[in-house]
Amino acid sequence: MQPKTFSILPVVFAIAAGALAPSSMSFAASHAAKRATHAKPTADAPASAPVAAQTAVAGGPPALPAKAWLLMDFDSGEVLASANPDEPLPPASLTKMMTSFLVEQALRSGKLKKEDLVSVSQNAWCRGSSTESCMYLPLNSQATVIDILRGIIIQSGNDASKAIAEHLAGSEEGFAKLMNAEAQRLGMTHTHFMNATGLPDPEHKASARDLAILARAIIRDSADYYPIYAEREFKYNGIKQGNRNALLYTDPTVDGLKTGHTQEAGYCLVTSSKRNGMRLITVILNTNSAQARADETRTLLGWGFGNFEKATPIQPNTVVATAKVNFGKVDTVAAALASPWSVTVPRGQQVHTSVQLKPGLEAPVAKGAVIGKVVADSNGKPVGEAPLIAQADVERAGLMLRTWQHVAKLFGK
Repeated sequence: MQPKTFSILPVVFAIAAGALAPSSMSFAASHAAKRATHAKPTADAPASAPVAAQTAVAGGPPALPAKAWLLMDFDSGEVLASANPDEPLPPASLTKMMTSFLVEQALRSGKLKKEDLVSVSQNAWCRGSSTESCMYLPLNSQATVIDILRGIIIQSGNDASKAIAEHLAGSEEGFAKLMNAEAQRLGMTHTHFMNATGLPDPEHKASARDLAILARAIIRDSADYYPIYAEREFKYNGIKQGNRNALLYTDPTVDGLKTGHTQEAGYCLVTSSKRNGMRLITVILNTNSAQARADETRTLLGWGFGNFEKATPIQPNTVVATAKVNFGKVDTVAAALASPWSVTVPRGQQVHTSVQLKPGLEAPVAKGAVIGKVVADSNGKPVGEAPLIAQADVERAGLMLRTWQHVAKLFGK
């Protein structure tokens, strides 16, 4: 089958006045973090020098003064641009994305219920100092799982994270094993967790790519709980705290995910934004201030939405190819997309498609069975693929017809 070519027209979108400033370091973050996540507030660290970035877009992405950063397309998981994406770095409270994800999965499976009570041990309890972020759970008290989840996501509570870790695994050490097992399952190959909070440990590391993979899993698999990541505040035990993600207050397209800060990790932020049907995930690691992590994220989102667009290479319900079927009552079956399909490509670039059908397909073939795939590429680079399914049942032929077909194959007919 000859490749098909589709011309993609650029889509112009407007960015709210004042949302972006000319320089990536000149944004106003009106709701910057009021306290460091895990350490006493200190003077902002010197800005990191921008590191070399990679992208398919001519001219390259913006220069961001973070130790590592990444921009990912949510639908495909494709990395659209990155700098230093695979270096394991201290993730600070970005760690709590894995803690909350495990809680969400336990809720989905029925292992936990939202109204289950979680006890606050001496080990989990925050002593009320300003040296770490807390939900301020009273010692020896109990809180519901859903309140604990909000305390982890919105308030970044170390006490909430430790309490649920002990509840699910008996100890924080045991919970870290669950975290690492889940990281391995998701394909987070440059990550190792030592605790549920992100408190500094020489062996506690995660890469920008891995954190984007985790964010994508949360958005995809925790749909019932993902709206919590967009909540701006949470009040518990008479104490109301605001979400430290400044973009939730300034950009209505942003709906998550998590901030983090320690002296070692610098200021970190993982964010997701959806505009015009396209969702992007950003990761900023080890920048020098709460404002800088918000500024750099705004810059990266603006650049991403300005330089990439969604394309539909093949319309739904379109027969893409006809597959040959051996030993069936009919010789062929139509192949079409299993579901609507789109890809993210640089604006204005053409998309080409090619079809790969399973060789030696034999009856019986069930309607809906995967019998091949269609692959899309743009500018010579693969940008996505989708399965092709049979559009009808193909019954196996009777013995006499199959025998004749065998003989015909032997003679090349």
